[in-house]
Amino acid sequence: MSAVSVAKSDAPYQARSLYRSLLRQSRQFAAYNFREYAKRRSRDAFREHQVEADARRVQELIQKGLKELQVMKVREIFATLVDLESGWEGVEGGGWPIRGFYSIKTLRL
Repeated sequence: MSAVSVAKSDAPYQARSLYRSLLRQSRQFAAYNFREYAKRRSRDAFREHQVEADARRVQELIQKGLKELQVMKVREIFATLVDLESGWEGVEGGGWPIRGFYSIKTLRL
């Protein structure tokens, strides 16, 4: 068995594993809109590329998906550290205004 055939046979498993991980991570968001957006975006991306036949392109897409998974994890951690529901607090009291993915919030150091 060559390395290319091993990579081809492993790609469907990697893709399914990545898909499940993305959906699992999307369930971690507390805010409904972010949770649903992450699920919808993951499903749409996999549907768009489900007929991809080029092994190299499939590996590129899997790598891109892994990067997106890491971004989702960081965003979820950020969301737990910063209360996104309260919105903007301003910079009184020495806080630093942070423009994040979700909202504007003051992070106090």
